[in-house]
Amino acid sequence: MVSPAHSVHKGKQPSLSQLRAFAAVAEHLHFRDAAAAIGMSQPALSGAVSALEEALGVQLLERTTRKVLLSPAGERLAVRARAVLDAVGELLEEAEAVRAPFTGVLRLGVIPTVAPYLLPTVLRLVHDRYPDLDLQVHEEQTYSLLEGLGSGRLDVLLLAVPLGVPGVTELPLFDEDFVLVTQDGHPLGGRTDIPRDALRELRLLLLDEGHCLRDQALDICREAGRTDGAAVTTTAAGLSTLVQLVAGGLGVTLLPHTAVRVETGRNPSLVTGRFADPAPSRRVALAMRTGAARAAEFQELAEALRGALAALPVRVLPAEAR
Repeated sequence: MVSPAHSVHKGKQPSLSQLRAFAAVAEHLHFRDAAAAIGMSQPALSGAVSALEEALGVQLLERTTRKVLLSPAGERLAVRARAVLDAVGELLEEAEAVRAPFTGVLRLGVIPTVAPYLLPTVLRLVHDRYPDLDLQVHEEQTYSLLEGLGSGRLDVLLLAVPLGVPGVTELPLFDEDFVLVTQDGHPLGGRTDIPRDALRELRLLLLDEGHCLRDQALDICREAGRTDGAAVTTTAAGLSTLVQLVAGGLGVTLLPHTAVRVETGRNPSLVTGRFADPAPSRRVALAMRTGAARAAEFQELAEALRGALAALPVRVLPAEAR
């Protein structure tokens, strides 16, 4: 059975200003000193404590002409009041941290055909410009990254576009050409005017199923008039393996230009060839959830990346293409 006293006070909520006033009095045991400490007038302070006593249904203070004493209930509840105020202070500090751009954790997803070649520039940018950002990198294939973005496991992605996925906003960064990688001595090696239709009959080595770069390369081949019957050997899970297969004489492959120095620079038996304009290319972008709470932050990051990545063999996109 609910007591009458309990029913009277049920549902009444003390305010933070009331708790702050009471905590100050409990600390100073003097109305004037307590009022000065929290910047309230003495009458307002006294009224706030009285309102708190009414809301809680207990007497918190014993008031005399000379001093203020805590009642037994006041002694117990003063500890609780201070804990509540401390928790609210922590809440406000956390909210301030969230409002501050480029702080806290940022979970970045990157596809394998971008990660080794762009991450050094990305990490240097974040270290120099956003030192309070806790960047966590996840290298996964496109389908896994999109799943992570949709579920909230990842915050932003760095990958090839267009994606054509509802609920995902793309922030294009740059376009880069594909380069033909051949064994030394190949008739196309070293050329700078390779026609696209040269891809029709080449023994082309591609990545395994699931890599977007494989799909892009096949699209390029189809555009060049390559038939489905032309030999395509799929035996590699990564670009490093692909170029080793090329060096071994098993065929040729296509690399994005940003990957060429890393993947071919250590092997003198590999030669690159450039396509005639317009060369086949891919577009790389940041992708975020449409309407993301940190959208402005991601847009600023995209702009910073455009500047930092301009030193690579890419074409940073002009404003109208963004």
